[in-house]
Amino acid sequence: MRPRPKIDRREVLAALLPALLVALAAAIAAAILASTWSDAERAAAWVLLAPRLALLVMAGLVAAIVFGQLARQAWRHWAAAAGQLAEQAQVLVASDVQRELAVPGGAELQAVQVVINQLVRQRGEIRADIGERVRQAAREIELERSRLATLMAELTQSVVVCNLDGRILLYNSRARLQFRALGDSVAAGAELVGIGRSIYAVFDRQLVAHALERVQQRLRRGAANPSAQFVTSTRGGQLLRAQMAPVRALAGDGEPEGHGDNAAAISGFVLMLDNITRDFADESRRDKMLHQLTETSRASLGNLQAAVELLDDADLDAATRQRLQGVVRDEVVAMSRRIQDVAEHTTQTLKTRWPLEDMLGADLITAAARRIEQLYGCRTASTEVDAQLWLKVDSYSLLQALAYLAGRLVDEYGIKLLQLRLQAQGQRAQLDLLWTGQAMSTETVMSWETDTLSVAGETSALTVRDVIERHGGAFWFERERVRHESFFRFLLPLASEGEQLDAGALLHSDSRPEYYDFDLFATREVDAALADRPLAELAYTVFDTETTGLQPSQGDEIIQVGATRIVAGKLRRQECFEQLVDPRRDIPAAGIAIHGITPEMVAGRPGIDQVLPALHAFAQDTVLVAHNAAFDMRFLQLKEAATGVRFEQPVLDTLLLSAVIHPQQDSHRLEAIAERLDVTILGRHTALGDAMVTAEVFLKMIPLLAELGIHTLGQAREAAQKTYLARVSY
Repeated sequence: MRPRPKIDRREVLAALLPALLVALAAAIAAAILASTWSDAERAAAWVLLAPRLALLVMAGLVAAIVFGQLARQAWRHWAAAAGQLAEQAQVLVASDVQRELAVPGGAELQAVQVVINQLVRQRGEIRADIGERVRQAAREIELERSRLATLMAELTQSVVVCNLDGRILLYNSRARLQFRALGDSVAAGAELVGIGRSIYAVFDRQLVAHALERVQQRLRRGAANPSAQFVTSTRGGQLLRAQMAPVRALAGDGEPEGHGDNAAAISGFVLMLDNITRDFADESRRDKMLHQLTETSRASLGNLQAAVELLDDADLDAATRQRLQGVVRDEVVAMSRRIQDVAEHTTQTLKTRWPLEDMLGADLITAAARRIEQLYGCRTASTEVDAQLWLKVDSYSLLQALAYLAGRLVDEYGIKLLQLRLQAQGQRAQLDLLWTGQAMSTETVMSWETDTLSVAGETSALTVRDVIERHGGAFWFERERVRHESFFRFLLPLASEGEQLDAGALLHSDSRPEYYDFDLFATREVDAALADRPLAELAYTVFDTETTGLQPSQGDEIIQVGATRIVAGKLRRQECFEQLVDPRRDIPAAGIAIHGITPEMVAGRPGIDQVLPALHAFAQDTVLVAHNAAFDMRFLQLKEAATGVRFEQPVLDTLLLSAVIHPQQDSHRLEAIAERLDVTILGRHTALGDAMVTAEVFLKMIPLLAELGIHTLGQAREAAQKTYLARVSY
């Protein structure tokens, strides 16, 4: 439904007032005249007027309508036009809109417009002059920023810079490509990184907090260049290694209370990321090749030694035979010694090549369970896993050892279910690989412990015992006879044995193109309710939909979704979401003429059940903004049951906000609002195009709302709900 035009009560009163005045004047005149007549004169007058009473009433009504229409036109020409002029002039005062006013009205009103337009032109000239001076002063700073952005873009390592709230304020192209590869969304716009987005969409909050604690500890101990490393497993089975370095806060730079002295204060952190999944596989292959080289060389030497023994031919003279045999034997001994030295060196290198790194125990369990299931097809389960436990491990060799033991259990004992559990035991962690069924002898366990690791046909020179020695831990086999369960137990070192800092002191609980925004260093999440947050500080997702029709409750479907983001008061044009949707129904020809989307364009595209989760991820932790939002939100709400996706964020509607800012204006269509606020319309009736226009309109509305005393999200929503347009429903 389209919203009905607003009825101004003052305009109605202006139209009715002449009729009331005419009727009142006629009644008073009749009463005065009748008071001067005698009874006979009154009777004669009544006899004369009674047959013509209907004609007199009709004439009075005609006069009332004529005078009422004239009064209504006079109201619109002077009073209403003055109100519209005042509203449009307020736009020029409270924003950077630069356009001339053209409101119809009387000569006096036109003269006022001429003066206002002259002042607007003068202000524009002054602003242009100031703007040029500001641009000249900022050119050097922008040059430095551009150099940094260029340097970041050319780096071969993924780099992400965040403030203490975990909000991304800088990232390079390689980080964007890497995170895009990690994402599982069907829509190109649903990326994991973006200016102002949370890094916790990729990393667990506690994972980052733990690394920040270690950096803060080293800062307080006087370390010049503190850093921390951790390894984590993504939902897609990738292994990421991250190195964290702090962004120092300058003295007096708004340091929050409780953060110690300025030397130890930080305002953000840098993450340098490596995807080590491929390195993991490459190392496995390299180990296999080296091990095969060693084994084949030993076999060749055995054959050579056997050949030497065959040289003991009776036809050779004793001296020659003795000399040749001595030379060959000496050479064989020397080659054997060299090969043995290489083998021992290789084994030691394998034991020490990978550094021990901090890793969340739950991540290790998840990665091990996934790897065991992929390799052997058995079921795995995680039981009694301490989610807060941090380990200091060589994740590569430890995963190899767990996979090796699991493989032998599956192959030799037919185990179908393996369980992993992880608990703290004093200053160590107990990692158990547990199963139910046939037990084994101590001799078998010792044999498995000392045999070289062989996983899915790939053999390493390491043994389980080597892996345990690498961690300075212990390994043994136990049996629980009552439960008929057996398990291998690893004792592993815990991470961070020093003083633990409160993560809350560092992290707050709330949570090419332009790839950076250093202004976000100054922003901090606050604990106040979202409704009390200033509009200028919030992050927004501005979205729009194109549909098969205007009746969501009667079977119309979404055929396109577009969205963009506003962060720190800026429209992020490069961070957008655009996706065609297969409605699985016909698209009416009348709709095609408007939005231009044909059935061929949506055929084979993802369904709404795939697109809405991607849009939900894109809009996470933001306030939703749309024009005539009730229409778009109704489509989303009707899909909640089918998709399991609920958009529970606060919603702002530019249609309602326009009625708050400009109650005297005749139209609140998007085109009319854009014209009033001097916003250029491009891509009208495409989802992304309309979302971009709505975003620019909304940014222009924020200072206008502030002029009305509306500063927070709660105030904006309350004011919007009081407008007459808020009664529209779908």
